[in-house]
Amino acid sequence: MNPYITASLLFGLLLGTTITTTSTHWLIAWMGLKINTLAIIPLMAQQHRPRAIEATTKYFLTQAAAAATLLLAATTNAWMTGQWELQQATHPVPTTMITIALALKIGLAPLHTWLPEVMQGLDLTTGLILATWQKIAPFSLLLQIQPNNQTLLILLAILSMLVGGWGGLNQTQVRKILAYSSIAHLGWMVIILQFSPTLAVMTLALYIIMTSSTFLAFMMNKTTTIGTLTISWAKTPIISSLMPLILLSLGGLPPLTGFMPKWLILQELTKQDLGMTATLAALSALLSLYFYLRLSYAMTLTISPNNLTGTLPWRTQTNKKTLPTAILLSSSILLLPLTPEVLTLFNT
Repeated sequence: MNPYITASLLFGLLLGTTITTTSTHWLIAWMGLKINTLAIIPLMAQQHRPRAIEATTKYFLTQAAAAATLLLAATTNAWMTGQWELQQATHPVPTTMITIALALKIGLAPLHTWLPEVMQGLDLTTGLILATWQKIAPFSLLLQIQPNNQTLLILLAILSMLVGGWGGLNQTQVRKILAYSSIAHLGWMVIILQFSPTLAVMTLALYIIMTSSTFLAFMMNKTTTIGTLTISWAKTPIISSLMPLILLSLGGLPPLTGFMPKWLILQELTKQDLGMTATLAALSALLSLYFYLRLSYAMTLTISPNNLTGTLPWRTQTNKKTLPTAILLSSSILLLPLTPEVLTLFNT
């Protein structure tokens, strides 16, 4: 794709997200979401492969349905309350419709079925945008409306955690595993949204950091399946030795960065007398941890075949810029001791 076209589409992504996150009117927020969707579709279809076109079509239809539901909900809210402001969505019917539409947009269970299939049809670069940047605008709307239906949010969150854990257990494609990882992490964000919005934003920020570092490492290895992970040590031995730490951080093991949001969320849930919900959330994290351990095992404890394919890449040098990857890798592993500073940063 022409660099100028790519730059224009990336600017469209930035513009759409900015419009949605800063708007207070439902029509302006809806327009920002549509700009965001239209900007990423050419990036998804640029490979000109049947799988990529199929993924793009599925994504467009899903996002169009979610946007139509959101517009209907906003119109219904204006009809019932006479208000177009985001913070004035007080009637339970339009608020529930808006919550379901945004859940479909970001891929919360049980409205998640499009996400793994779409992710599988994309290259790793576009998959990175879909798994990180495209979550910001809908999540900002969820933060602004503060849905008062606590039961619905907890149900969506618990279902997302369980589906994200169970769905990734038998997958062999790395992109599908990362899609189910995204679903599970979205459940952690949504479950705490009503009780501590600041903690939800912090969880989203740390999820973006950890997922970006994972995608960038897989992009450097050109890894798309678990089988190709076995020879990744021959291509990038240092990254291959650090990748298990990032994956375990995504799983939420101490003393890594990913433990911070899970620990604080479980603590907040127990303060809200939701002990059973906290227990289910903690147990669901074990499901996700299994496929993270599976990826780690394939990268570090599986012996690569001693053939030409396994030995030649050792001597090749990469021309890719490694500074962003190094910064994100370090942030994905080493931020847990800085928990008080991170909390202070997000509380200001």
